[in-house]
Amino acid sequence: MAFLSAQDRARIEAAVTAAEQRTSGEFVTVIAARADDYRHVPILAAAALAFLLSGVWLLLPVDFSHVEFYAGQVVLFIGAAAFLHWQPVRMALVPQREKALRARHLAHEQFLELGLSSTKDRTGVMLFVAVAEHYVEILADRGVHAHVGAAVWERIIADFTRDIRAGRVADGFVGAIEACAQAMAGPCPKRADDRNELPNRLVEL
Repeated sequence: MAFLSAQDRARIEAAVTAAEQRTSGEFVTVIAARADDYRHVPILAAAALAFLLSGVWLLLPVDFSHVEFYAGQVVLFIGAAAFLHWQPVRMALVPQREKALRARHLAHEQFLELGLSSTKDRTGVMLFVAVAEHYVEILADRGVHAHVGAAVWERIIADFTRDIRAGRVADGFVGAIEACAQAMAGPCPKRADDRNELPNRLVEL
């Protein structure tokens, strides 16, 4: 991804490795450029625009043949769809609630697919970012939730989200990983027989 350099990836992986030296938590970091392509949005918006403007055309003091009328609708639809497909415009059209729902669904899907719910002591922790949506979520398995309260996660997520919105993606990940490790080090200490169950590298979708 263009907003992450090789150095950024190395910093994030190093932060995970360091965190797992302090706690029994198994950390996985995931980043997606976007949670969905939202291809339906420009199509629906262009269709609605063509329909609405066709009503305006009917009010104009000009006689259009059926062929001209429908040809105009088609041209308008294609032009509008092409413009609205441009990512900044497309993302602006998507309701914030839908963005959050799509991103949350992807986060929970990845939590299961990457095996975070299958660690020995159920201490998996996933830090997830969907960049286009400015969405951040930290998902922790029950072995961690039993010891770390919701207020702690909310504070970490708030700081993490602020960094993501400011474009400080690597800093956000590193800071959040370190904060999670600090919160978990006491109640979830690293055991003598602890082993690394999940990859430490950043997962890029």
